[in-house]
Amino acid sequence: MVGMSGDCVEDLRRFREKYKLNFPLLSDPSHETLQAYGVWQEKNMYGRKTMGVVRTTYIIGRDGRIQRVFPKVKVDGHIHEVLSALKV
Repeated sequence: MVGMSGDCVEDLRRFREKYKLNFPLLSDPSHETLQAYGVWQEKNMYGRKTMGVVRTTYIIGRDGRIQRVFPKVKVDGHIHEVLSALKV
């Protein structure tokens, strides 16, 4: 498992330490990979349009192919969905 963000490496290091994450966070400040996966999108925050990452989970098989996509993820309960999908 990895996470990806448009934030810089140092910001991600602090975030990972603060929340005691046990997986790596990858930095993509150019948004090239985020755009390739279709997660760098226009968002509407408090009536103001901005570009940002739309939380999405991809399950990628050993063969490198995308097996499942969970778009517009809500954090609460999401882990159970993913674990269930991995048991298939």
